[in-house]
Amino acid sequence: QLQACGGGLVQAGGSLRLSCAASGRSFSSYTMGWFRQAPGKEREFVAIRWPGSGTYYADSVKGRFTVSRDNAKGAVYLQMNSLKPEDTAVYYCAAGLKAVVITNPDSYDYWGQGTLVTVSS
Repeated sequence: QLQACGGGLVQAGGSLRLSCAASGRSFSSYTMGWFRQAPGKEREFVAIRWPGSGTYYADSVKGRFTVSRDNAKGAVYLQMNSLKPEDTAVYYCAAGLKAVVITNPDSYDYWGQGTLVTVSS
């Protein structure tokens, strides 16, 4: 089970840190991803953190967002800086044991409930 939190309302240029807590003893084996879905749009890939230290970001957030994980706590984080109005969306964390196509939501086994991020201009 995944539980995401940390969303809120922030002005453009501001920062937010999203957290996602996972239950289960095999957390460290999972690829952890962040996706987002804006109103009227499809869910899109944001970032992932592989079980090791590797990360991968969507071009739209590269250089502004940082994904990290704490396997001891069973948590993954998304630090979002220099936020833009176009970052406004519901953000979801996801866990996949064999996430082959990391940008495809279908590759993930478990999803959090989503947390809303609103960036005002």
